[in-house]
Amino acid sequence: MIRLISMRLALVLSLCLALPHPAAAWTEPARGTADRRAMMDAMRPLAEMNLGAPVEFVVHTLRVDGSAGFAMVSAQRPGGGEIDMAQTPMVRQQGLDPEFMDGANMQALLWKSGQSWAVAHWAIGATDAWWADPALCPQWAAVTPEVC
Repeated sequence: MIRLISMRLALVLSLCLALPHPAAAWTEPARGTADRRAMMDAMRPLAEMNLGAPVEFVVHTLRVDGSAGFAMVSAQRPGGGEIDMAQTPMVRQQGLDPEFMDGANMQALLWKSGQSWAVAHWAIGATDAWWADPALCPQWAAVTPEVC
């Protein structure tokens, strides 16, 4: 009897492991799409206000699920020029210390309303995963499943 139970348990476990795991529900807006452009356009004023204009983004992570969005980007000058953090408004005017920042890396949680995207939470130069805050999970868990 115990052998039969063990065999059934082994069969059930092997079937569970063989089943495909559900994929993430979020999608990545492709280059040139309206969503991708609108998300970058929503983030750009915040980046330019803090890093100085003009900026363009190198996208590392971009996720959308319904009206929720998550972005991880690096800001740079057009054409790939590096941003001198010591000369940025966030350092010169706000007194932030670039030695305690992760450069011009920016993360944002975005919300879509109609065809427009708005930035709800963001950071530039963060050295922690602030988007892992459990208080943010109810709205953004679908685009940050690793931390929610």
